[in-house]
Amino acid sequence: MSSVQSVDRALNIMEIISDYSNGLGITDISEKSSLHKSTVHRILKTLIDNGYVEQDGVSKNYLITFKLYNLGKRKIENLDIVKVAKPSIEILSTKVKETVHLVIRDGADVVYIDKVEADNTINMSSKVGRRSPVYCTSVGKSMLAYETDEVIKSVWDESNILKYTENTIIDYNNFLRELAKVKELGYALDNEENEIGVVCIGAPIFDHTNKVIGAISISGPSNRIENKGIETLKEEILKMVKNISRDLGYISNE
Repeated sequence: MSSVQSVDRALNIMEIISDYSNGLGITDISEKSSLHKSTVHRILKTLIDNGYVEQDGVSKNYLITFKLYNLGKRKIENLDIVKVAKPSIEILSTKVKETVHLVIRDGADVVYIDKVEADNTINMSSKVGRRSPVYCTSVGKSMLAYETDEVIKSVWDESNILKYTENTIIDYNNFLRELAKVKELGYALDNEENEIGVVCIGAPIFDHTNKVIGAISISGPSNRIENKGIETLKEEILKMVKNISRDLGYISNE
């Protein structure tokens, strides 16, 4: 499909102007775009009329406005995390041949909002709509690790701390050390803390404001997860949350 020349030129001019915080004069824009001044002038007038470019009253330079940013922001704010994450969690489940969950946090609980089961899955208690405690799930810990100290303490105090298994962390100081480790590694491990015989690896999803808005996990029987290797599985899940976060507008500092 052939492109529309005038649209191409207008977009190119906006990209050129956006690189200069103080704007550019028409001569510089003409040189950088390889377009005649009269052509540039007509395009700039159209862009100004539509609110994408403005002209400084003193320097007479042309500057980009926030209109494109606002349009992009509107799209990002309307993104549905389930819709965005679905293809990625399906790929991940197929690749690792284990169940993959997508969750969000609601207070002291995580809520399962999507689930992709592998063919060899075991019967787990998780299902879409189910709630589990934040403090003893990999997804919960992976999200909470990026919250403030006040939020972490609030979630702990709000939780009904029970020792579901021998591995459940029920001491607050130990829990804080666990969260520090999670934040350092970028993922969390539920080593049969919530359910005997089930191991989960969870990692957080970030949005365009760099805020954690959800998490995904790989879950399976402890012997199978151990055979496949935590290191191998964590690399796969970290790649996938990176992709999902990017699609939600997150820009990593790395």
